[in-house]
Amino acid sequence: MNQLRYLLVTLFLFSIISSAQEINWLSIEDVETAIKKEPRKVILDVYTDWCGWCKKMDATTFVDPKITEYLNKNYYCVKLDGEDKRTLTFKGSEFNFIKQGRRGYHELAAGFLKGKMTYPSLVILDEDLVVLQAMPGFRTADELLPILTFLGENIYLETNWTDYINETKGK
Repeated sequence: MNQLRYLLVTLFLFSIISSAQEINWLSIEDVETAIKKEPRKVILDVYTDWCGWCKKMDATTFVDPKITEYLNKNYYCVKLDGEDKRTLTFKGSEFNFIKQGRRGYHELAAGFLKGKMTYPSLVILDEDLVVLQAMPGFRTADELLPILTFLGENIYLETNWTDYINETKGK
């Protein structure tokens, strides 16, 4: 009887873990195709492989169920390596890796971040792929969700950030 109970509990826990939602990450090239079919805002996660805070954001913020659900429903999500060595095409132009110092940077990431190469950084684009907001630094899920809502639901067009946060108490 104990073995059956153990098996049932194990299966139940496995079903919960396996049903956890993940963010549907697209490439920068794929987002242009997707946005033509269904316009949405875009969030770019500008990261590097060596960045500890980037890894922490992947392990905490980007697995939070509130964040994954909201992003998958309202945004197209793109991971953009700030030091990607490949040539990337965006809005009909090609962007390359620029060797500088020990590492270097990717022109596209530098353009989105206006040359301020801080990792991680999040960039929100509107439905026309124009930058709405670039935000350097790590964000928890609780910090990020109000920002995503404010920009994603076009609240910023009618309300300033301070009033929004005061009215919603940051939620």
